[in-house]
Amino acid sequence: MLRLINRFERWIVIALTVMMGFTILLATIELAWLIIKDVITPPIILLEINELLDIFGLFLLVLLGIELISTLKAYLTENEIHVEVVFAVALIAIGRKVIILDVEKISSLSLMGIASIIISLSIGYFLVKRTLHSKGLQDPEK
Repeated sequence: MLRLINRFERWIVIALTVMMGFTILLATIELAWLIIKDVITPPIILLEINELLDIFGLFLLVLLGIELISTLKAYLTENEIHVEVVFAVALIAIGRKVIILDVEKISSLSLMGIASIIISLSIGYFLVKRTLHSKGLQDPEK
């Protein structure tokens, strides 16, 4: 029974990886289209701030998807989730939120909450990386 559950879990992770890959491909095409469209519309080659924010937000979204695929790949190959990758995904997600955030419409308390999330994730990422480095578990190629 356990073998059947493990096989089912593996197929689900494979299906999720394929769907995430397809979604990333579509998002990358959308990003390319957005850049081309913004560059060829007047004023040509000059991008406005809101266009740049849209491009950066979509770029980080694609990067977030790539990191999620990396997490799924690690789970498939090693049957474990790498905590440092999860922290990196969370930092990218909150970074994306900060970039596309309209600061004038957000309360100061919400901004402080976002700042505390960033600080907490950064400290957690640092501690995980330091622990992995001290135990010699960090990949030497990175």
